[in-house]
Amino acid sequence: MKSFTYERVDTPAAATAAFARTPGARFIAGGTNLLDLMKLEIETPSHLIDVSRLKLDTIEPTSDGGLRIGAMVRNTDLAADARIRRDYGLVSRALVAGASGQLRNKATTAGNLLQRTRCPYFYDTNQPCNKRQPGSGCAAIGGFSRLHAVVGASEACIATHPSDMAVAMQALDATVETVDKAGKARRIALADFYRAPGSTPHLETALAPGELITAVTLPKPVGGTHIYHKVRDRASYAFALVSVGVVVQPDGSGRVALGGVGYKPWRVKAADAELPRGAKAVTSALLAGAKTSHENAYKLPLVERTLAGVLAQAKG
Repeated sequence: MKSFTYERVDTPAAATAAFARTPGARFIAGGTNLLDLMKLEIETPSHLIDVSRLKLDTIEPTSDGGLRIGAMVRNTDLAADARIRRDYGLVSRALVAGASGQLRNKATTAGNLLQRTRCPYFYDTNQPCNKRQPGSGCAAIGGFSRLHAVVGASEACIATHPSDMAVAMQALDATVETVDKAGKARRIALADFYRAPGSTPHLETALAPGELITAVTLPKPVGGTHIYHKVRDRASYAFALVSVGVVVQPDGSGRVALGGVGYKPWRVKAADAELPRGAKAVTSALLAGAKTSHENAYKLPLVERTLAGVLAQAKG
């Protein structure tokens, strides 16, 4: 790990100001992803700004009947919150499916959204990776691609986004709230938060340099049956090969989002309308235009079968 300096801040304004005056700075909260990347020298910040003490660790009702989740709310606390369990069960189920209890105790809401890909070539500094070193190439293309994206990828990157919570948030139309180094606040729909890889896969989100996430807002509850199902290689502490998050209403309508298939949680509004017709129709809409290798082509039938099981569970 390369040497770095450190400071702790108490307000969002202090955090963004510290970033503006310090070249090479990064924000750190739980550190469950960033510290690992620093140890491998994939991330090499010269200065860490500790935002874990910011007063952004509450869950509060919004004026329109939704919930505003502070950026520093720990994953364990969010999953256990009575309002989340009652009205946004998809979020609670997705969080419990992710990582381990120890990591959930440290990981934050904002950090969960911002975690970086677990592509093995991204983590292997002896291999070319456009996410890690722009312009170096993508070793996954033509390499071991069993875990990689089948939709939304590009000729520069086929990595997937690892977050379980983000899949649930996408299905529930969450909004990300931020503040920039000029003190200006803005709201970004989660659907627009992650950038397609294109030719610049190292630019992963819509955040500007020094822009800090302050909260994630969930709209008014939609009711229905909430199910999150994660298919993985082992029973715990593994990232999704494919995951399915659904909200199904009594009339069969609803929403569906996928994990493990693209650079972001994958939701296609047209696929929501196909839910009453069954898993095959929904999968066709979700994965239209999919591009697979011989190693990850299994993801297409796996999505359909997993979705079929989830829909049968919802009806039951």
